[in-house]
Amino acid sequence: MKNSFRKSPGWFRGINQVWGGTYFLGTNIRLEKDDLIRRARKITGLNDLGSDFNDEPLERLLSSVNQEAELHPIGRFITRERFVSLLSIRLRAEHYFKKHQQILEQELYPAWIIVGLQRTGTTKLQRLLAQDPDHRVIPSWEVINPMPTDLDLYDLSPETLLTRSPAHPPTSAYPKPGDKRISIANTSVKALKFMSPGFFAIHPIDAMQPEEDILMLDVSFMSTTPEAMMHVPSYANWLENTDQSAAYIYMVKLLKFLQWIRPAKRWVLKTPHHLEFTGLIEKHFGDVRFLWPHRSLNESVPSFLSMVTYNRMIFSNHVDERQVAEHWVRKIGYMLDQAVDHRLQPGNDAKFIDIRYKSLITDSIGELDKIYKFNGGLKPALTEQFLRHEQEHPHQKHGVHQYSLEDFGITGGTIDACTKKYSEFLKNHYDSL
Repeated sequence: MKNSFRKSPGWFRGINQVWGGTYFLGTNIRLEKDDLIRRARKITGLNDLGSDFNDEPLERLLSSVNQEAELHPIGRFITRERFVSLLSIRLRAEHYFKKHQQILEQELYPAWIIVGLQRTGTTKLQRLLAQDPDHRVIPSWEVINPMPTDLDLYDLSPETLLTRSPAHPPTSAYPKPGDKRISIANTSVKALKFMSPGFFAIHPIDAMQPEEDILMLDVSFMSTTPEAMMHVPSYANWLENTDQSAAYIYMVKLLKFLQWIRPAKRWVLKTPHHLEFTGLIEKHFGDVRFLWPHRSLNESVPSFLSMVTYNRMIFSNHVDERQVAEHWVRKIGYMLDQAVDHRLQPGNDAKFIDIRYKSLITDSIGELDKIYKFNGGLKPALTEQFLRHEQEHPHQKHGVHQYSLEDFGITGGTIDACTKKYSEFLKNHYDSL
């Protein structure tokens, strides 16, 4: 298995080698805050990042990337373009918030938040729930660019809002013809397939399917995305010890924009990042219910470590599987501890619904029925829609993901040592999981 981590395409390695050999000519990509902001302002024609923009997270991240990540040339290029894109999203968001102040006056929809660890069926669960027409999810094309790149394409005044309900389906297309965001997302998917052919067996990406809303937090440069993509220990340490309220507050603003442009009845969101911050979500989101998938840690953890390794190979030639394990096994234990601590507080247990990974794979309707008991029960027409989606998107459609603990120099005992509180919690509350 280990050798497959190193099987990046020959053209990819060749470009990096040639490009790196020209650094003495000044071809090294700059990763500097002022340059990134200048590029974003030039692209958008906008200047205001918002009065609540804090540049410390970006400065911390850039310092860590430049000093620790050892990015190869393509990795530096992708990182620059991604950071410029995030700043551009923020510039466009502030434009819309100022032009349509009623957007932020809305109440955020109730939300079902999927908070399971990586590789526990969270993607499958969200994509199933996305089949419910009452649900608002963020497809990949939209989460990459939540703000339309053409500032005049959409009329966002209240009287032009399209309705969305089972009785009144949308009367206007969204996205509209001319919206470039789907083509941008499709290009990104194709590029990932070229750079890392084996990645799709781990996490299938589809421009039209829901994706993790952690990218909403990335706009504030406060999320665990960087440490899943590259070696940035100083940034990761700073982030873990920093109040992340500002990132969640801004995420709510972005969600209000998205529900304004395409209304529904309920949000269905997911990212393992939220495990660490269930308290912040409750504080800033309001009406929430947490869906928590569970899977054997001896299966889910090495699967995720494999995914991180594939991720990091896209950005650097210096990827150490053992270092990946050292960082993330501890981090996973910390995330689980935070979630369990919050759940065990008086009155909080009722806000969580537990999902069994094995049952989700073999009997998804049974697991969905547990969720819909809190929403009037699972209706036959919706059950049929869920089953149709499963037939069209079978498990392991993109191949079998192979991995093992040995790939990362760890044992089950290594994982057990970092996840004692979570294991005890399951034993005491849900020993059948």
